[in-house]
Amino acid sequence: MTGAAKRPGSHPLPRPMSRPAPPRPVRATVPTAPVGRPGLPLDMEKLLAARLHAVKVRPYLAAALFALHVVEDRSVPTMAVDAHWRCYVSPGFVARTPVEELAGVWVHEVSHLLRDHHGRGERYAREHEEHGPGERSETGVPPAEGLGRLRRNIAADFEINDDIYGDGLPLPVGAVLPSLLRLPDGLLMEEYLRTASMSGLAADLAWLDCGSGADGQDRPWELGPDGAHGLSRQQRDAVRFRVAEGIKGRPGHAPEGWRRWADEAFHPPQPWRQLLGAAVRSAAGAPGLGEDHSYRRPSRRSAGVPGVLLPSLRRTPPRVCVVIDTSGSVSDAELGSALLEVAAISRAVGGRRDLVSVISCDAAAGVAVPLCRAENIALVGGGGTDLRSGFARALRSRPRPDVIVALTDGQTPWPSAPPPCRTVVGLFPRPARSMDEENPEYAPDAPPHWARVVTIG
Repeated sequence: MTGAAKRPGSHPLPRPMSRPAPPRPVRATVPTAPVGRPGLPLDMEKLLAARLHAVKVRPYLAAALFALHVVEDRSVPTMAVDAHWRCYVSPGFVARTPVEELAGVWVHEVSHLLRDHHGRGERYAREHEEHGPGERSETGVPPAEGLGRLRRNIAADFEINDDIYGDGLPLPVGAVLPSLLRLPDGLLMEEYLRTASMSGLAADLAWLDCGSGADGQDRPWELGPDGAHGLSRQQRDAVRFRVAEGIKGRPGHAPEGWRRWADEAFHPPQPWRQLLGAAVRSAAGAPGLGEDHSYRRPSRRSAGVPGVLLPSLRRTPPRVCVVIDTSGSVSDAELGSALLEVAAISRAVGGRRDLVSVISCDAAAGVAVPLCRAENIALVGGGGTDLRSGFARALRSRPRPDVIVALTDGQTPWPSAPPPCRTVVGLFPRPARSMDEENPEYAPDAPPHWARVVTIG
């Protein structure tokens, strides 16, 4: 939850009860109405107005915000969520919180669910710590078995609070931010848990409770998997998918953290360097490729023909030609990554740099350069893109390569017929449709079916 929605003031903590009343947070402009007053109704109109405000300022989260089902519960400190997309709300908290700050709490809570903090929190607990009930003691400090739950909640808040405020969502006083521990912004929950001890914050943040949706540990007030109005796993994934598509469709409207989440939500990072090396080795080791006879090592069949020395069949090392797309649509960072792949390709064919050559190609192909040191290769280009000339140049090389590796963003015409050798395409990721000012309907051709395609990055 937001820090302003979760900081205790000087109000004495209530005595332990079966369902403790929530602590009163500190706010400079908050009315002094008592918290959890018996019979105080939930101001649903105000709560939903705050959600509409959150949708207005964060439209890419609309599908997720409207998917939450509100559950009124006076034992909840402020607002909390469970893993089944129920949002538990305290009537007293809604009554004393301004609409703009309440909108920030909506965004905060749904961020826990979109980023799967409950699933990640459970995995972290299994690997590093034991679950504890996380109940408050009479002094307000959680017992030792609840510190793990609190640490995960703090780390999850660190992950999302550093980029959800501003632009219509005011930063609450006392928000739980990484700067509390002098930590950098932009890290993940697991990174904060591994790099910092949060035991010093336990006493001050004992009231912090965003529900099981933030750390994966069930709470007494939650309805559980069999309760009403929960979303199934398929429904939750559908909501995440719609949000991710909305962010990628309008990338300039979301912070960097959300854009990174949208790119990885349903496409976890592949070990592309291993995949590319495996694709090159597979192509180089294809049946019938580079076979020759040699008398250096006699064939084992010679034993069956006395007095005759038969040659053995050996596989000559494969020659690889790397065609690097140097057009203006490829960034300097991607060109640097391409040079790293050239070095990795030389290792994939046994470390024989004399067997690897490099061609720079934009609209026209350069000369095939033998590989000495990958970092010393000069990549020339910057114009349009036509890798067909790069393929033609590679096939004119003598000796002719056994494998052609094309490193490109894919926005190029491809040869109409497969070359007479194996082909691997290392593809820098791009949106499905490329914008062209002269032709908005332009869409680049997909890599040909006869090439092995590996996405880079």
